[in-house]
Amino acid sequence: MSIIKEFKEFATRGNVVELAVGIVIGSAFGKIVSSLVTDVIMPPIGLLVGGVNFTDIKLTLKDAIIDSTGKLTSQAVTLNFGNFVQVIFDFVIVAFAIFLIIKAINRMQRKNEELPAAPVKTNEEILLAEIRDLLKSK
Repeated sequence: MSIIKEFKEFATRGNVVELAVGIVIGSAFGKIVSSLVTDVIMPPIGLLVGGVNFTDIKLTLKDAIIDSTGKLTSQAVTLNFGNFVQVIFDFVIVAFAIFLIIKAINRMQRKNEELPAAPVKTNEEILLAEIRDLLKSK
């Protein structure tokens, strides 16, 4: 079997295609959640803590160096704690959203499992039921 044929079988297998679709949808979902956190959730939280924009919170380890002409010769070195806080909020919200989705899926599966299957009568049971009915009628 050639490598190209093997790769074609691998790439068209159901699980690989489903995984690719999941990655694309997950990427789009991540962008939506990032926008939700950045544009909707963080501004009110920043307002509650005194108008602080979390992405602006940083610790300067080394100041920028500017020469006598006003030209920047070296960038400042900073620890961007605010970005880290923003990413943590993003993660928590994504994890919570996925938790809710999985919880809903599990609830729907439990409802489907709770429905009893209709009993299937075998030929022997049908024959015994007919004999019983005949005996009752005599």
